[in-house]
Order: sequence, then C-alpha cells, then structure tokens
Amino acid sequence: MSETSLKAFRSAILASGLLTRDELQHAFESIITLPDGSTLSAKSVTDDQLAEHLLQADLLTAYQIDQLKAGRTKLNLGPYIITDWIGQGGMGRVYKGTHQVLGRESAIKVLPQSKSTPEAIASFTREIRTQARLDHHNLVRAYDAGHDGNVHYLVTEYVPGTDLRRLVRSQGPLTIQQAASIVRQAALALEYAHQRGLIHRDVKPGNILVTPDGVAKVSDLGLSAVMNEEDPRAGKIVGTADYLSPEQIRTPLEVTTVADIYSLGCTLYYAITSKVPFPGGTTAEKARRQLEETPWHPRRFNPDLNEEFVEIIADMMEKEPATRIQSAAEVASRLETWAEDASPIPADPMSKSPWLPPPLPTGEDVDSELQDTDPGEHDELRLGESGSFGESQNTSAIRSARQDTHAAPGNTQINKPPPLASSPASRTAQTRQNEAFRMGVIVALAISTPICFVIGALVGFLMSLLWTG
Repeated sequence: MSETSLKAFRSAILASGLLTRDELQHAFESIITLPDGSTLSAKSVTDDQLAEHLLQADLLTAYQIDQLKAGRTKLNLGPYIITDWIGQGGMGRVYKGTHQVLGRESAIKVLPQSKSTPEAIASFTREIRTQARLDHHNLVRAYDAGHDGNVHYLVTEYVPGTDLRRLVRSQGPLTIQQAASIVRQAALALEYAHQRGLIHRDVKPGNILVTPDGVAKVSDLGLSAVMNEEDPRAGKIVGTADYLSPEQIRTPLEVTTVADIYSLGCTLYYAITSKVPFPGGTTAEKARRQLEETPWHPRRFNPDLNEEFVEIIADMMEKEPATRIQSAAEVASRLETWAEDASPIPADPMSKSPWLPPPLPTGEDVDSELQDTDPGEHDELRLGESGSFGESQNTSAIRSARQDTHAAPGNTQINKPPPLASSPASRTAQTRQNEAFRMGVIVALAISTPICFVIGALVGFLMSLLWTG
C-alpha cells in the first residue's frame, strides 16, 4: 500500500469524526512500537495493518472500515453513529447504530432518497407514529425518529439473532414445539396491536425476528393500516404474495384483523414444512391460488405432524374470513399446549452478504441508491380498473420472495396425504375448475373422433386403389 493511499485512509477516518487525531496517532504508534521498545518505519505500515488494529481494539467496526476505505466519511444520522448494515426492508435500508450519548444499540431504518416523495414521507411518518404507540415484549419497539438533511429515519429496538425465514432456511423445518412457541408469541403481539386498532397486513416469516434464547418479536409494522381511519393507500393490495389473505386480494378496502390470522397461518405452515403454501409461479399466479386453491397437507413434507396441530393451521387458513379463527388470542390459546414443551431455538446471527454493503445515504448521492444488495420481500399488487390484480414492478422483492419458493415434489407419490382442509367457497371454486376441465376433455373428444373416422376412411380408400392397381 502506498504512503499516499495510507494518508487518504487516515484522512477519511479523521473526516468521519469517528476517531480524534490523538486516538488515531496513539493507534498508529501502537503498531510501529515493537516489544523491545524499538520502532518500525512509519512508511512500512499498510492501511490493512492499521485497519486490523483499529478493528481488534474495538475502535472501528468492519463496516465502518470498508466504507472509509472506499472514501465515504458520512457515517452518522443525527446523534446516531452507524456501525453496521443489517438488511433491506419494504420501506428502505436498515442499519445498526449507536447513540453517541446514550450508547444504546439500535436498528435504524432509512427511507431511500429515491423514494422521498411527499407520499412516501407521509407513509414513513405514519409508520413512525404507529410504532410509537406500541409497547409489547413480542413487538419490536420504536425508540426515536428524525431526519438528517433530506434523509428520514426511524430508530427501533435492535434484536440480535435472525428472522424466522432465515432460521428455517438454515435449519430446516422446525419441530411442532418450536414452531408453536414462535407463532404463539407472534400471535400475542398481533393481539396487542389488534386491540389498539392496528392491522399488520404483512405478517410473514421475514417479519418475525427470533433471538438466540427463542424470544420472537414481530417487526415491520410500516404496512399496518389504522382501522376506521382514512388510509391514502386504499385500493392497493399490500403485502407479500406467499402470505396474502384472500380478502387482501379480493377486497382490500374491507381488510380486518383476521387477514393477519391467515398470514400467520401461512407462516406456521412454512415454519413446520419449510415450504410456502403455494410454491412456484408469478406473483399474480400466487395471488390466484390464494383465492382458489388449497395447499398440500403439511404431513406431505413433515410426517411427524399430528392432525390436531394441522387443524389449527387449517382453521387459520380458511379462505372465508367469517369461518377463520377470529382472534390472535385464540390462536395463542390453541398453540399453548405445544409451546409449553418448546426448548430454546439456537438462532445464529444473520449471515452477511459477500458483497460490499451499501453506504449510508447522504441525501445528495443518488447513485448510492443503486447499490442495494439485499432486496426485501415486499410485493405490492394494485387493483386495476376492472378489479383484477397485476404484478408489481418491485421485481427485486419478487426475486427475494422466490428464494423461499422451493418446488414441491412431483405428484407421483403413492398414498399421498390429501390437501389441507379448505372452506366451502374454495371447494366450490375447485369443483368449477374440475367441471370445466372435464367439459374441455369431452369437447375435444367430440371434435377429434369424427376427424379420425374421416382420415381412416380416406386412408382405406387410397390403400384399395393401390391394391387393385
């Protein structure tokens, strides 16, 4: 490493304000001072050596070092020092930060500069006010909010561990006891929110965080709609296709708290099978299947399940809201028996991407918004004029959602369990589909049979001519 480059790295550290000149000088001297008291040449020290020393001394984090080496010196949002990159959510990037005075670690959600339209800022403000109203052990708490120039941010509780989606992807299907414990805790959190007039509308494994000691916390309430209040997003189908309730697709203006029950049922299905209820296909196809079809029986993927537990999932995933379990409190009550026997789930921290994490938005660097490396799963479907649904342009979110969409085994399995119990409405829709298919076969045979007779007669006539000739 050249001396010029090293000076640039040291200058970036000082410009960031993360270390004072005296702190940096002391660190530098610690590197060049040998055990016998002699010193090395300052020119022999590389930026990698300096970075390693600062990392080992807990003076800088790996994320901060990477950003400083790239020449980025903006590493704070107001009073919060950004220490790491957590991921990408439906509303924006999420960073890990520490308050300069309080020293408390927090998760900081940043609204992308490219999405800072008046409508987006209003939605973001609504999210902040929504989370500020909630205080529950199984909900991610909101601590603070603000803006640094044109960059708006929300500060929430930092939850160590991983989310349910990554937990299942890394460890496979959970046991009945583990799944019941996590989903029961999520149900208690949702009941608390529902009692305060809120609907989450995007319940899914990626929005349930799990700590190393097995505590579950529901996150990302940014999509929740305040019941009985005017919502500027009315008319939009908001959520993730793999976990959308039928009424969110069919009548998004009439969504109630039981929509979260359906999505939580899909989440429980995923937790014990490691499969989404309707794998494969486009977002629009998934939405259609949520309306019309029944998922495979969970024992197809997890033979250890018993019917009583499966019945809970079936009751949570009823197509018709009126026949579904009516409260999250009832879900928690029915899962309590299994959850009592659950042992803590070892949840490893979220794995890091091999790509360079994105920088902190400055409000001026628009190009930085193109560097998202961990797209979220948020799919938004909008109702067209005719009431039909179409795919969102959020293709990065769809790609991320498809990572969970493992193809189901072929339908050649002998004695395969039946599909999950469905509601009368969904069975009626399936019956209509079957009748339409049978009618299509009959029509095809009716058309093809006379044609076969004509072709056979023509061939026979030609053969007779050849024979007599």
